[in-house]
Amino acid sequence: MKQSNRSILLGAAFLMATSAIGPGFLTQTTYFTEALVASFGFVILVSIIIDIGAQLNIWRIIAVAERRTQDIANMVLPGLGYFVAFLIVIGGLAFNIGNIAGAGLGSNVILGVSPEIGALLSGLIAIGIFLLREANKIMDRFTQVLGFLMIALTVFVMFSASPPVGEAVQKTFMPDKIDLIAIITLVGGTVGGYITFSGGHRLLDAGVKGVDSLPEVTKSSVSAIGIASIMRIFLFLATLGVVAQGFTLDPSNPPASVFQFAAGNIGYKMFGVIMWSAAITSVIGAAYTSVSFIRTMNPKLEQYHKYLIIGFIAISTLVFVSIGKPVNVLILVGALNGLILPISLGVMLIAAHKPKIVGSYKHPIWLTVFGSIIVVAMSYMGIITMMDQIPKLFS
Repeated sequence: MKQSNRSILLGAAFLMATSAIGPGFLTQTTYFTEALVASFGFVILVSIIIDIGAQLNIWRIIAVAERRTQDIANMVLPGLGYFVAFLIVIGGLAFNIGNIAGAGLGSNVILGVSPEIGALLSGLIAIGIFLLREANKIMDRFTQVLGFLMIALTVFVMFSASPPVGEAVQKTFMPDKIDLIAIITLVGGTVGGYITFSGGHRLLDAGVKGVDSLPEVTKSSVSAIGIASIMRIFLFLATLGVVAQGFTLDPSNPPASVFQFAAGNIGYKMFGVIMWSAAITSVIGAAYTSVSFIRTMNPKLEQYHKYLIIGFIAISTLVFVSIGKPVNVLILVGALNGLILPISLGVMLIAAHKPKIVGSYKHPIWLTVFGSIIVVAMSYMGIITMMDQIPKLFS
C-alpha cells in the first residue's frame, strides 16, 4: 500500500474516532461506569459489535456507490436524502455547540481562562485549520496527534487508578444487569448522527472508492471503531478503579473527578488536555461531516464548501459564547441520535441491493442480515430512550 493511501486511511479512521470521542463520550463513559460498575463492560462489548456492523455496511456502500449518503438516499427515494441531511446537520450543529463548550471547559482547566474565552480561542483554531491550503491533510494529522495524546494520557490515569481488571473481564461476559439506555447512548455516541459518516465521506473525498478499494475501506472502518473503543475501555477501567476505591464522582463533571482522584492535580490538568483534545477534534469532525451532507445540493455550495465549514464552526462558537450550553436541546438530540442511525443504515441497506446505485456489486448476505438486526434493535432501543428522555425535558 502506498504511504499516501495509508495516511488517508488512517486519517479517515482517526477523523471518525475523534469525532466520536467528544465531551459527551467522556461524560457518558464515566457516568455509566459509576452506575453499572464492572457490568458496564458488557454494554461496551455489545456497543462495539453494533458499531462495527453499522459502520462496515455504511462505509462499504458509500465506497461502492461512489456517492455521499444524501445522494444515495435520494436515489432510493426522491427527497429522502434531503430529510437525512436535515437530521444530520441539525444534530451536528446542536452537538457542536456542546463540543465548543467542552473546548472552553478544557481551556479553563489548562490555562485558567473563562470557558467563554477558551471556546472562542478554540473556535478560531478550528477555523484556522480550514483556512489553510492543505486543510484536509492538516485535519488528518491534527486528529491523529490529538487522538494518540488522549489515549496515552488516559492509559497513565488508568494505571494510577489500579482498576479490578479481573472483575471487569468477568462482568463483561456475565453482567449483573443490562441497561438498554446505556447501550443506545453508547452506540448513538459512537456511530450515531453524523459520526459514522465522517470517515466514509473523508475516504470518498480522497478518492478511495469503488469495489477495488473495499479491503482498504473495511480495514479503515474497523480501525476507526477500534480506536474509539480503546479509548472507551481505558476510560472505563480508570473510572472503575476510582469507584472501586469508594470515591463518589462529582455529578456536574464526572470525568474530571476520575482524573483528579486517580492522579491529583496533575491528573486534573491531564483531564483538561483530554477534554480540549476531545472537544476540538469533535468540532472539526462535526463541521466537516455536516457540511458534506449539503455541499452536493448546489454547485455553489460545492464550490464554497470550505467557507460553509468555517461558518458552521463560527455559528456554534458564537451561540455558546452568547447564550451558553443548551442542555435541553443536547439531551433531546442525544436521544434522536439513536434514531438517526437505523434510518440512515436502513436506507443504505436498501441501496446496497439496487443495481442502479451499486452496479454489479453483490453486498454480502451476512452484512445485510447483521445490518438489518441492528436497524430493528436500534429502532426499538431508540424509541425506549426517547420515551425515557422526553418527559424529563418538561419535568
